[in-house]
Amino acid sequence: MTISRRGLMAATAAAPVLMRVQDALAQGVTPRRGGTLATILTPEPPVLQIGVNNQGPTIVAATKMFQGLLTFTPKLEPIPLLAKSWTVSPDKREYTFRLQENVKFHDGRPMTADDVIFSIMRFHMDLAPRARAIFQMIETATAPDPHTVRLVLKQPFEPFLLMLDASASAIVPKHLFDGQDFRTAPAVQRPVGTGPFRFAEWQRGNFIRLERFDDYWKPGQPYLDAIIYRIIPDSQSRRLAIETGQAQLTQANDIEPFDVPQLRSRPNLEVQTTGWEYFAPLSWIELNHRVKPLDDMRVRQAMSMAIDRNFIAQRLWFGIGKPATNPIASTTRFHDATVKLAARDLRAAAALLDAAGLRPDAQGTRFTIKHLVLPYGEIWSRLGEYLRQSLRQIGIAVELESTDAGSWARRVANWEYETTLNFVYQYGDPTLGVERTYVSTNIQKVTFANTGGYSNPRVDELFARARTAVTPEDRQAAFSEVQKILVQEVPQIWLMEMTFPTIHDRRLRNVITTGLGVHSSFDDVFLAS
Repeated sequence: MTISRRGLMAATAAAPVLMRVQDALAQGVTPRRGGTLATILTPEPPVLQIGVNNQGPTIVAATKMFQGLLTFTPKLEPIPLLAKSWTVSPDKREYTFRLQENVKFHDGRPMTADDVIFSIMRFHMDLAPRARAIFQMIETATAPDPHTVRLVLKQPFEPFLLMLDASASAIVPKHLFDGQDFRTAPAVQRPVGTGPFRFAEWQRGNFIRLERFDDYWKPGQPYLDAIIYRIIPDSQSRRLAIETGQAQLTQANDIEPFDVPQLRSRPNLEVQTTGWEYFAPLSWIELNHRVKPLDDMRVRQAMSMAIDRNFIAQRLWFGIGKPATNPIASTTRFHDATVKLAARDLRAAAALLDAAGLRPDAQGTRFTIKHLVLPYGEIWSRLGEYLRQSLRQIGIAVELESTDAGSWARRVANWEYETTLNFVYQYGDPTLGVERTYVSTNIQKVTFANTGGYSNPRVDELFARARTAVTPEDRQAAFSEVQKILVQEVPQIWLMEMTFPTIHDRRLRNVITTGLGVHSSFDDVFLAS
């Protein structure tokens, strides 16, 4: 596919400068309204309703329309958003949030405490396994008045505030979802949130256009007239767009890692890899334990030992990220650096397969598995090819299957796969982003749950202990033991701690201002004259 320079530039006659308002004023730059930001979204998401779909592209675009009670600094310190203030009781069980006033949904209806309680206790509780696991800890949720929310937990839970950003619990309008099937309600196709930009148009396969919400609760903001997310399937056309100024911003999967070194050298561009502190994505080979012989721990160990993670990080990702050492990323709390995966060892891997009774046939093949390629760009196809070559060295034949993003999510959710690639966000704490993949209580047909079907009662017990432990020391002890068990049993084959490049025109300032990076509201983005 080729991209039309005329078509894209027509929407962005002037290149915007993104800058936080306070930074701009400090530099003597007066914010002014106007202009359209052209950016890219890869791959095209199935819907734009957070909760109904929680894939990366959905969250990138939808966080301009939806907001949470809080957002977070790069050190994961809470920042007020829809909640302007909050208090926590001495026993750490009661959280009282005072909401911003004069907040409206994009249909003009006011946002109240009832919407917040509905969003947390019903919408996300029903739709999102990760949210359900945490919000089940809420004993009572009440609204003393329209601008106050009181949540009382059954027991103290240290990382509770980390669940209140838009990606985990976006505030949705109760009046558009109550009494309906949350997944098929009309609002799913035309999202309605409280964010600075409202849904305007979606031409499938072409672009998504968001426009300024004039009744946004921050006076005078946002500054941009619109944001256009272009859908450009071809990776080289995406690279051309950012190189030539047809797009001023790319993020997440937009640019292939092997193109980043050349883009770093472009004088008109800046490359950043910060802004992923909250998410800490970790990639792995997702294994369906219902498929033999993947239910055999020796087979999983052998597959893990056949892979060169340094090659993946340096030769495929060009240093954007680093090799994974265990299921908790090194940037996530309670990572135990002493717990490490076994090193690459083809001879030991072959011996494990021999012990499992999987002898090679006359062609040297022990067994064949299917691999569902993650449809998030060419890099994932290249990684699939590399894994096929690596596993061939120990006698495992791999058949690659292709699909689109929506079908991939449905197949994984329905357990209709043997192996695939996946990367999952950790959200600053193992209870929030790691536990969901390994506890047996979360084996369900929902994407990003324990779709692999792994089960170990001791692992369940340790994650439960870490969840309810009062002190960080007790949580660390439980998490360290669970890391040791998981590294031994290899329920998934962890590959790389990931960061993604955010590439933007050098005239764009402060694109990354929080620990959520490009998943922020962009309400303070503006064009400088």
